[in-house]
Formats: sequence, C-alpha cells, structure tokens
Amino acid sequence: MPEQTLVLVKPDGVAAGHIGEVISRIERVGLKITALKMVQLTQKILNKWYAHHRDKPFFADLSAMMMETPVVALIAEGEGAIAKVFDICGPTDPKEAAPGTIRRDLAESKQRNVVHRSDSAEAARIEAELLFDKNEIYPSY
Repeated sequence: MPEQTLVLVKPDGVAAGHIGEVISRIERVGLKITALKMVQLTQKILNKWYAHHRDKPFFADLSAMMMETPVVALIAEGEGAIAKVFDICGPTDPKEAAPGTIRRDLAESKQRNVVHRSDSAEAARIEAELLFDKNEIYPSY
C-alpha cells in the first residue's frame, strides 16, 4: 500500500513564492499530491502540532512565525513517500542540507527553512487530521 506523508510550505516559503517549486520537486520524485489546500494556522492547532515544544522558550516565537501567513498543506502519496520527502527537503538546518534539496536551495535559516515534513507515518496521520477532513483527501487516484 502506498505511504502518505504531510508537507507544509511554511510562511517563509509562501512569502518567497516557493509553493510551485516545492510541489514540483515532490511530483518529480514520483509522488502524487492527494490533498492540497492553503490554511491559516491557529494557536489552537499549533498547541497540538508542537505539543512537544510547548514548554520550550522558543515556542512563542515558533508559533508566531508559523502564523505569519497562511501555509500550503499537502499530502504526498507513493512508495517510500516519507523517505523521498525527507531526501528532497534535506535536514532541518539548511547548512547541513545537500545541494539540490529544498532547504539548501531555498531556505533562509534553520527556523525559516521553507517546509515542514512529517517524520513518520504516525506523525503524518496526526498532522493530516489537524488540517484535512477525510473528504478532502483523494488517495490512489
């Protein structure tokens, strides 16, 4: 069965006009976009999304950054989707990312790194449920 993962084009990526480039790179590795929408994140969503960071000193700044503009949320589906998306995004820190990855090519900094990507099938499921209704996802078309 094909794997699904969630990707966000973060506010810095939206503001810089990288939406199409991110989607193009996902499609070029053979993944299908099975859900796609622009959404304004709220503090309520971010409290759940970043629950593991809520007690950290950077949480307020992280939340504020993630609400600067709407984000583009998408679900990518295909064999090995999580690993493929990790490979095209690169590590969180663009300085550690390989040339040709989204973060190395397009990111400003470790926090303003253009994209969020789910790091596991469970994270993808939880994150997708925060942003998409089941009727907004079109798997295996």
